[in-house]
Amino acid sequence: MPEQQRLAEVFVELADTLVADFDLIEFLHRLAERCVELLDVEAAGILLTDQADELQVVAASSEQSRLLELFQLQSRQGPCLDCFATGRPIRVADLAAEAYRWPLFTPAALDAGYGGVLALPMRMRERVIGAMNLFTTPSTVPATDGATTIQGLGQAMADVATIGILGERAAREHELLSQQLQIALNSRVIIEQAKGMLAERHRTSLDRAFTALRTQARNTNRKLADLAQAVIDDDPAVVGALRPPNDPGRRADHT
Repeated sequence: MPEQQRLAEVFVELADTLVADFDLIEFLHRLAERCVELLDVEAAGILLTDQADELQVVAASSEQSRLLELFQLQSRQGPCLDCFATGRPIRVADLAAEAYRWPLFTPAALDAGYGGVLALPMRMRERVIGAMNLFTTPSTVPATDGATTIQGLGQAMADVATIGILGERAAREHELLSQQLQIALNSRVIIEQAKGMLAERHRTSLDRAFTALRTQARNTNRKLADLAQAVIDDDPAVVGALRPPNDPGRRADHT
């Protein structure tokens, strides 16, 4: 059983993801190492889904466990895949006794020196973003009580990491959305200025000036804001090409 102080330190470490220089890969490698350190398991591997919702190996405590995780994905069978698919923990204390469950994965795990496995979902509510494998050797397979403790602590560590990852993603997406919104607002100001300049120069309405801007942007495959900035900068090539038809009434209609 790990010391309470060390356990608390690790949970604080895993929760600290909302920092400017957050490195997901380093964070997950640290998680794998802390699992081996605190849970008395031989190795750990972590798989997360990519944008296509396919599992990818992102971290492992050793090269041997990384290769086993890759083999699991290539053979399309193993505890981590089942855990991810169901969102439930999978615990096999003796892989040799249950080789029928994963006929390709089990021999590879035994050859690597692992006698037992615990797969834990990386999940928050109904959203499952990956799974974490904890491997034991035949000589270190814990008793039932010890296995229950390992599963509880391991799941708690996986949960904290999952919350941190999703929180970091949400913060990053929110920041990106805010940046995109600010860019859009800035662009709109530029476009309005260009509309006014064109309308005044060619004595036409704001509607016609805006239509001319949009048409020219499409015809030249340029962004509307870039074209509007060229108008503001009085680029002769752009200004000369933008000649909206005269509007006799010249109504200053706003779009």
